Order: sequence, then structure tokens, then C-alpha cells
Amino acid sequence: MHGKIIFYEDKNFQGRSYESSSDCPDMTSYLSKCHSCRVESGCFMAYDRSNYMGNQFFMRRGEYSDYQRMNGFNDCIRSCRMIPMHRGQYRMKIYERENFGGQFHEMMEDCDNIQDRYRMSDCQSCHVMDGHWLMYEQPHYKGRMMYMRPGEYRSFKDMGMSGQRFMSMKRIMDSCY
Repeated sequence: MHGKIIFYEDKNFQGRSYESSSDCPDMTSYLSKCHSCRVESGCFMAYDRSNYMGNQFFMRRGEYSDYQRMNGFNDCIRSCRMIPMHRGQYRMKIYERENFGGQFHEMMEDCDNIQDRYRMSDCQSCHVMDGHWLMYEQPHYKGRMMYMRPGEYRSFKDMGMSGQRFMSMKRIMDSCY
């Protein structure tokens, strides 16, 4: 099953619209701005900068009438990525330091606080083996987030997340579809 999202230039689903069922690295190709959207199916990550950069926001089926007010960001949606449905196990190794250094732990379930569970004060790199994950800067799935799909992430700093710590991680389950 594929996701479907409709973007609107203005708040409250007003103005010109653009419909997508796939990744979109630059919304300005279709709309001059994007301040609201409807997710009709699937899950998406929205970004406030082109090419999947900047602040991220996870969206599942529903209506998002005012992107700015809802997220506290000063900008509008500039790019989005569809999150594919995953069936099967979830596995991710988190590392205390960049380049897979320091203490590490393998995770297969959500973790609301790496400090409490693993006695890790920071997570600066990871290897996602299976599934799709959201990492949050604060415990209990709060604060800014980052979408992680299968792959190796040697340095969050190199991904534009300089100074950001990740303290909780959550699996993106197929309840989006």
C-alpha cells in the first residue's frame, strides 16, 4: 500500500494544492509555500528545508491545518519523504560516540530514555539494520526528532544535527496504513 498526501499553500487547506504518493525533495517546484496538508494514507516525514534537511515532523493519517502553529517552526514544509511500510523485526544499534565508538546497545523495541535503560548519556551514531525509527532529542519521545531508515549513520553532526542529542527512540509501526 502506498501513502497519499495533499499539500496546500495556505493554512486550513486553502490555496493551490499538490498531491503526492512519493518522496518530494523540493516542494517549491509545485507550490510557493506549504502551510497545511492532509495525509490520506500512510506515514510521511515533513521537513522545513529542501532536500530532507532541517526540522522534521512525523505525520500519519489525519489533517494538519496549520503546520507552523502545530510544530512551533518558523517556516513551512519544503520537502517530504514517504515512510514505507515495514513488516518484520526492528533492529538498531546505538553508539555513544561518532563513527560507532564508545558504549553501544542493540535495540529491538522502543526506548523512552537511553540514560535510564542503558546508562548512556548520549547517542551520536547508529546502525539501523531493520525497520524505520524516530529518534527524539529528549526522553519520553519529546523534542525535535529525526527519521532513521535502514543504513549506517556515522555522525549525526554531518547530517546537520550539530549539537543535538538523541535520548529516546521509537519504531515506526505499520499502524500508519
